[in-house]
Amino acid sequence: MKLRFAILAAAALGLMDSGLSPAAAQDAGMSGAEKLRRLDIMLMVTGLRCRTGADNFTEEYGAFTTAHLPALNGASAEMQKGLIAKNGPFGTVRALDRISVTMANKYGQGHPWLSCAQLKSAARVLSTMDGSAQLEMVADQLLAGERPEGFALPGE
Repeated sequence: MKLRFAILAAAALGLMDSGLSPAAAQDAGMSGAEKLRRLDIMLMVTGLRCRTGADNFTEEYGAFTTAHLPALNGASAEMQKGLIAKNGPFGTVRALDRISVTMANKYGQGHPWLSCAQLKSAARVLSTMDGSAQLEMVADQLLAGERPEGFALPGE
């Protein structure tokens, strides 16, 4: 039942038409763990930016992190493990900081093509999805520099 709902939620976001599968997401140059970490940072930063407006999505972001805490923590641990192998323990701390700061700076002025209302809707749908593979597929869409062809949010 949950998987069926996740597929329906992905379809509602317009992701099923994109042709991207979790395997294709892996080939995009970023690990699944990094995609999840970047998705979380993007939602956190844009959520902070939107919190004073009519489309505050703090509650939806909280639901997203609560629903996916094991996946988000697992992604963070996986990233750390990979970076330790590459950079050693001290270099890993700097690399993780660099990723976080880069993401915060990228989204500090807002998302390039999603409004606060759209981000609120996306966070709501994301909180209902089940599994890292679905989240990684969504991350490919939401982290894109411009609106992917065929992307649609509920109500659009």
